[in-house]
Amino acid sequence: MDLKSLIRDIPDFPKPGIVFRDITTLLRDPEGMRYSIDLFARKFVDANIWAEYVIGMESRGFIFGSLLAYKLGCGFIPARKKGKLPAAVHSIEYALEYGTDCLEIHQDALLPGSRVLIVDDLIATGGTAGATAKLVQKIGCELVAFGFIIELRDLEGRKNLPDVPIISLLEY
Repeated sequence: MDLKSLIRDIPDFPKPGIVFRDITTLLRDPEGMRYSIDLFARKFVDANIWAEYVIGMESRGFIFGSLLAYKLGCGFIPARKKGKLPAAVHSIEYALEYGTDCLEIHQDALLPGSRVLIVDDLIATGGTAGATAKLVQKIGCELVAFGFIIELRDLEGRKNLPDVPIISLLEY
């Protein structure tokens, strides 16, 4: 299946010169969605990567992360924006090109030593994924890999991530 054909390109969004890779067209296609999750899971299994938990970042990482966790037989942990979780949290603030942001996970979500896979829909500069990795390591967990549906290679986000396997289904 040609997954790229299910990704819509939206030029000049969110600002001129940017081509936004829209995954909502993949999400609405049942066969494409099933194929992408099955392929994702197979790549992790074939690479002998196993985890106890999948962390998905708000918000599109929730979709792919939870489906991949189900397929791999893992628990799913949402990494949320500041103030969205009701219990005590671990948090990390990180830089954006125009300010800062913060991600949080519940303090009781992971035990130190847990094996964790971080999943998101897209990696661009690697800022959000890198911050999530730092949060996982701060808790004392073992980061085993990253997974992305789309990787924007020209932005070199891999350079901002720890040295663990990175699996991307599509590259632009």
